[in-house]
Amino acid sequence: MTDIGAPGTSMTRREFAKATAGTTGLFALAGCTASSPTSDLTASEVDASASNTATQQVDPSADVPTTSPPQIVDLDEQDHKVTLSSVPSYHEVHPGESMGGPVDLPRVWAFQADDREPSVPGPILRTTEGNDIEVTLDNTDGGRPHTVHFHGVRKTWENDGVPTTTGITVPPGEKHTYEIPANVPGTHLYHCHYQTHRHIDMGMYGFFRVDPEGYEPADQELFMTLKEWDSDLNKQMAGMDASYSPRQRDPDVFTINGKSAPRTLHPEDGSPVIVSQGDTVRIHFANNGYMMHPMHTHNHRFEVVEKDGSPIPEAARYKEDVLNIAPAERKTIEFEADADPGIYLMHCHKVFHAMNGNSYPGGMVGAIVYEEAMDTEIFSQLMDYAGYEG
Repeated sequence: MTDIGAPGTSMTRREFAKATAGTTGLFALAGCTASSPTSDLTASEVDASASNTATQQVDPSADVPTTSPPQIVDLDEQDHKVTLSSVPSYHEVHPGESMGGPVDLPRVWAFQADDREPSVPGPILRTTEGNDIEVTLDNTDGGRPHTVHFHGVRKTWENDGVPTTTGITVPPGEKHTYEIPANVPGTHLYHCHYQTHRHIDMGMYGFFRVDPEGYEPADQELFMTLKEWDSDLNKQMAGMDASYSPRQRDPDVFTINGKSAPRTLHPEDGSPVIVSQGDTVRIHFANNGYMMHPMHTHNHRFEVVEKDGSPIPEAARYKEDVLNIAPAERKTIEFEADADPGIYLMHCHKVFHAMNGNSYPGGMVGAIVYEEAMDTEIFSQLMDYAGYEG
């Protein structure tokens, strides 16, 4: 990066060097140095990038795993410990040919928890208020530096996961354990904070949920992350002929839990809200992208019961049907499944976010599906679109 100081400052490199005399090495690990488009690639990926730029004959799924849907990791059941690693993977956003598909991200850096499958979003780490958890970032097989930063909870300085201010980066070939107190109940995030603008866009993000003591789950409880992607970055990192700049980011893929419609409706690979009449439904939303996303629910009015981990008093709640979610913001909504049993959309109301390329609908579109409607012809057709054969 050109300027060392924060935006708006005029500190020169010489002034910075003078001011930080005696701290040699801290900013070498900070992840804020300038880099070429392929500086985060492994040696083999750089070679692939160089050899394939002209031909574009790249099999994006070759020699890497395909991501799986994110799983909930109950940390209370595994001694409050988890190991996370980053795994270069191929990510199928919508593998079918319907509704503007197939849509894919030819390379992502997926988080993997312990011996589970790598996923984008990363695994949902869940624990109970009052527990201290240990998160080991295992980068022994990695090809680039990483860190893990947890939003929301209060922790010691050295466990903040920000290389610029802590001096701690986990380089390839090493491990590092973070001690994270579960001292703020609510829904939070975690993500890599090394070259943040790139590493989040490569898929290194996930939910961190701290249930308050005595927490009572709803009849249906779901976690949904919203994310927009400029697939040129993912193509570039796969060694394909693509040009990407974070300053000229142009999102063309829009996802809920890493999937675009109609794959969002797939009962196993997607995240449809399947309800029975009278169910209480609780959805934890998070925006892991860099754009605002106003989510609209058809035929159901909800209340926002939690924001960024803080419960909202009942006196301050009101019924609404559009939820605007800013980058990194978390909001939890509740509603009763009391509509005429059917299939109702839940989608971003920036309508071009509800598209796959030039095809509408697609993208950031999900649905509230009543069980009573699952034996209808229209639901069967939607399942065909989604590629579900169950």
